[in-house]
Amino acid sequence: MRILLTGASGFIGTHVSTALLAEGFQLVCTVHHARRHAHVGEGQRVRLVEADFAHDTAKAAWLPRLAGIDVVINCVGIIAEHGAQTFAALHTQTPCALFAACAESEVQLVIQLSALGADEGAVSPYHLSKKAADDFLASLPLRAVIVQPSLVYGDDGASARLFRMLASLPVYPRFGRAPQLVQPVHVDDLSDLIVALLRGAGAVGGQKTRRVPAVGPQALPLTAYLAALRAAMGLGRLRIMPLPRWLMPPVLLLARLLGFAMPDRATLGMLERGNAADAGTTRRLLGHAPRPVAQFISDPRGAALRARLDWLLPVLRLSLAIVWLATAIVSAGVYPLEDSYGLLTRSGVPPAWAPPLLAGACLLDLLLGVATLALRPPWRRWLWPAQALLILFYTVWIAVRLPEFLWHPYGPLTKNLPMLAALWLLYQLEEK
Repeated sequence: MRILLTGASGFIGTHVSTALLAEGFQLVCTVHHARRHAHVGEGQRVRLVEADFAHDTAKAAWLPRLAGIDVVINCVGIIAEHGAQTFAALHTQTPCALFAACAESEVQLVIQLSALGADEGAVSPYHLSKKAADDFLASLPLRAVIVQPSLVYGDDGASARLFRMLASLPVYPRFGRAPQLVQPVHVDDLSDLIVALLRGAGAVGGQKTRRVPAVGPQALPLTAYLAALRAAMGLGRLRIMPLPRWLMPPVLLLARLLGFAMPDRATLGMLERGNAADAGTTRRLLGHAPRPVAQFISDPRGAALRARLDWLLPVLRLSLAIVWLATAIVSAGVYPLEDSYGLLTRSGVPPAWAPPLLAGACLLDLLLGVATLALRPPWRRWLWPAQALLILFYTVWIAVRLPEFLWHPYGPLTKNLPMLAALWLLYQLEEK
């Protein structure tokens, strides 16, 4: 059996491809840049094909790629839109073009990875875009299985990382009173379910199209899910701070501005609707019960460390930004200007240069504070060495020219040591 797997380099696609190769299937994997993933095909039953779901919205783009293909598995999906990566293109237009091409080829079965909630009650753009592709697939003369997972957990998953971070917070801010039911399924169970569908020749029976929920063993309120993740990481009891729903927009906006990874309003809206289903179908296809949340985390200590760093590092960045911004404001006039000029003169700066030098230093501190808040990877990685070099310069210059500050009881220079250590930590842990 030869399978075309789309989204093979993504979180779910990577796990599905591993499971399929372990079962002996031959794969044709679509990736955005084949050269970046050339190592995937070394010595394995896999061929890479370049495809761009943001632009390959025509049926003609897919027909040549389906030559000799028996089964198509579509694992492409995004949780948020970025530039050309839109719900309309990636969830609806390109999948529909692919499915239309399947109907005109020798493809025997299509497995579409959709989402629980992509049904008649869908209201979010995410669910509506998935539903549009599902409905189009169901209208075609094709044998198809539409797999609808709830939240998918995997150690390397972006959403799993988000929920681990939320679970590790000292206090979890809960908006509103909706139960926010979820039924998380482990990515390995989801991959095994797809393999089971293939082994059962699609398991559609007399139906042309079948919708299959892929869920964990039981539905849980979101807070119970977070509490289970927290317990699995060995972090004790989850503390909850109930907040009125009207506070959600400003709190989420502030969190994003400060660099915290938080669910957006659309994601929270989907959670409030609920995300649960009967686990019986999942259990029958797997031949056993799907694993519970308590068994999700394979490395508790490592997961706890990474989860806490995901919110501690933004706190550290915020504290550094406050230092730079406060220094700029104080130096701009809160501290008497004449005294500032006097310090510069005593440190060896000609009196005529003191005003422009102080103004330039204030502007530089202000820019560094704003950059600390605003820059994102990869640009932020070079911000930390720049700040460290500036602090080192200030420290050495003042220590040489104004040595009394070395022995000052408030330690204005020695306090630069933890600043430098913090910058080194941020540089080492910055995502490339």
